[in-house]
Amino acid sequence: MENYTPTPEEVQNHIKAAFDSVNLINEVVTKPATDETKANVKRNYEHLEVMLAKTWFSEGLTPTQKTDIDSAISAGKSYSA
Repeated sequence: MENYTPTPEEVQNHIKAAFDSVNLINEVVTKPATDETKANVKRNYEHLEVMLAKTWFSEGLTPTQKTDIDSAISAGKSYSA
């Protein structure tokens, strides 16, 4: 996967999938934390961090999408702490 270069359509599909994690984090952090919800949020924000590290992914984001992902990661880290 190192040399993986997705098509523009694939990039958009990855971004759409990443926003499933953003939406999950944003929904869960409004509720009381349990060990299970903390672990779920952690898995999702870690997934977002991995995706942001991929140049093709981060370059495919709009500034608003990047802000939304960064905010979800921050919220998720606070919730899971």
